Amino acid sequence: MTTTLTTAAQAPQTPRPHPSTATTRPSTPRTPRPRTAPGGPAGTRPRGPAGARPRGVTPPRALPPHTVFAERLLAVLSGERPVHWMLGHTVGEAYEQLVRIAPETPLRSHGPRPVLRRCSVQVDDGRAAVEAFATIATGPRVRAMAFRLERGADHRWRCAAVELDGLGTTPHHA
Repeated sequence: MTTTLTTAAQAPQTPRPHPSTATTRPSTPRTPRPRTAPGGPAGTRPRGPAGARPRGVTPPRALPPHTVFAERLLAVLSGERPVHWMLGHTVGEAYEQLVRIAPETPLRSHGPRPVLRRCSVQVDDGRAAVEAFATIATGPRVRAMAFRLERGADHRWRCAAVELDGLGTTPHHA
């Protein structure tokens, strides 16, 4: 009885698929799946107008602009974001005030992240500007921040002034 050994060089080479494209199923010709409506096969779409939410589910509330700006200012003044992050969101003196205040990162906490505790607003008659104030907890300390938002011709709110514990005011020369 004689056996012949074949080496790898003599064995017929079959191309192997790349490991990332290898499948566990043998390759068989696939038939295309029948197309269905975007919502799935007939009878499986939820009833009601398109985009309707199920009853009892309320959409998430959008934050009011003064709260959004309070969070943005908190991120800059705590050092989480750079000052230039507010470039398109400020107008007038506000950016210079942030440039003056932010390098000291006055809201940076060595403990937990500073948290916006409360943000309230006082709206002017024309609703073109709002004066807002916020209280911020930095560990056991509570800080005060005041800012003014003005609505531009494009109907976007922009920060026009910022004060933090009196640090945003320009010095008065007598």
